[in-house]
Amino acid sequence: MRFTIIKKNVVWVSIGIAALLVSWTAGAAVINSEILFPTPASVIKRLFALAHSVRFFQALFHSFLRVLMGMAISVPLGIAVGIIAGLDTRAASFFQPMFTLVSAAPVMSVILIAFLLMGADRTPIFTAFLMVFPVMAANTLEGMRSVDPRLVEVFSIYPVSLKTRLRALYIPTLIPFITGGLRASLSLCWKVVAAAEVLVQPARALGTGMQIAKAQLETAELFAWTLATILAAALSQLLLHAFFAFQHYRNRLYNYDTKSFP
Repeated sequence: MRFTIIKKNVVWVSIGIAALLVSWTAGAAVINSEILFPTPASVIKRLFALAHSVRFFQALFHSFLRVLMGMAISVPLGIAVGIIAGLDTRAASFFQPMFTLVSAAPVMSVILIAFLLMGADRTPIFTAFLMVFPVMAANTLEGMRSVDPRLVEVFSIYPVSLKTRLRALYIPTLIPFITGGLRASLSLCWKVVAAAEVLVQPARALGTGMQIAKAQLETAELFAWTLATILAAALSQLLLHAFFAFQHYRNRLYNYDTKSFP
């Protein structure tokens, strides 16, 4: 049954990709200008040409590294701040102005200010942190607030340590909120890093490749760099999804074993 569902999903995903390619080809035929809107064939051909260059893999590696560093900094801090704000309303009030400021700040302004302070190499990482951190914190805080208040009251009656309360009461409720925040944050991180790279142009970056191609009116190459970024983001999302699926399968197997052998 599960295999049938997966097979149907693959079929419909393939149909969706085909529909996008057909729409892209039709749009290119209507515009009829490779400079303005290249065809899928020319973009894919250019992407394969880029894939044979060292510059492309250096740019891909460094952009991926910036995304990874941005997530590695913002996710733990966002979860920690969300838990603290969920445990204490005073902490939630203290962090609220910062969340509001970061959420309302234009991304381009943040990139430009960070560029003046930190330079081209650190700007994409800092911008990714600044955009992803409030998302993770808000998701974690929402999870903390969704815990059954009756259970919170029961735990407050008995002398239970904070570590036990977190492990037994809050973490099981937080897991869906954290995983959802991770999925949303990863996509946002790729977009922010690419935007920062286009603007500040580090030496090795996918966004720098886009900016150079745009300056040289190499539209097919610009599309190729963009497509490479989309594929890299999709691959990272697929790896994250596979990790969550593996964890879910392992937990189910563990629960089955504990039930089978009391």
